[in-house]
Amino acid sequence: MNSINIAACIVAFLLGVVLFTLANEIILKLPNNENIFKGKPKSFEKFSPRCLFIQILGGVFGVLMVWQFDVSLEAVTVFLFFGLLTIITFIDADTMEIPFVLNVCILVLGVASIFTRGGFSLTGGDLSLVSRLIGMICVSLPLFLIVLVIPDGFGGGDIKLMFAAGFFLGWKATVIAFFIGLIIGGCQGVILLARRKKGKDDHFAFGPALSVGLMIATFVGSQMMNSYINMIKASFYA
Repeated sequence: MNSINIAACIVAFLLGVVLFTLANEIILKLPNNENIFKGKPKSFEKFSPRCLFIQILGGVFGVLMVWQFDVSLEAVTVFLFFGLLTIITFIDADTMEIPFVLNVCILVLGVASIFTRGGFSLTGGDLSLVSRLIGMICVSLPLFLIVLVIPDGFGGGDIKLMFAAGFFLGWKATVIAFFIGLIIGGCQGVILLARRKKGKDDHFAFGPALSVGLMIATFVGSQMMNSYINMIKASFYA
């Protein structure tokens, strides 16, 4: 890594820390409908290990974006996506709800990403407009239908999250993200049951598991799905 890249990573880390300090303010204030920019910053009222973790996480994400995408609009777009997912993760863990405005922000970011991630294409590629539109419904629609049959099967915020994120990622990465989220959520449920913090009929926040799945799928989702599709094709021609 040359000196320019090292400098970019340092700047990205510091910016990530600053921006995720703001993200922590949103986490603390948005559920109570408080003005984020008014009043004393809650992040500085007293030391919080979670606040420190979020700030360091922002720095790590900043470096990761520069490492993966160099200094580019794509790096900024994906960083903002990860920032919104981080906010959703902690708010959902605290309140069992995903604020509607955050899902709207992800959808708006998805529209912007048409011009920052891979360029505009109607049908060609994993981030084509058609792939994005399919991504909006390939997971969210089945979840919605499940909720019609089993009202408490999934939360409305989870469905909206997969709808909005599907446009950002395209259908391949969205499907992979959901299955990763299911695995993480399943492990989370088993751990909570083992600790007897939840009964078998109790609910827990699924948004954090989905958010982690979406982050992972941002980098490897399309490749994993393409490999799976190629394996299926190979089995037919074997």
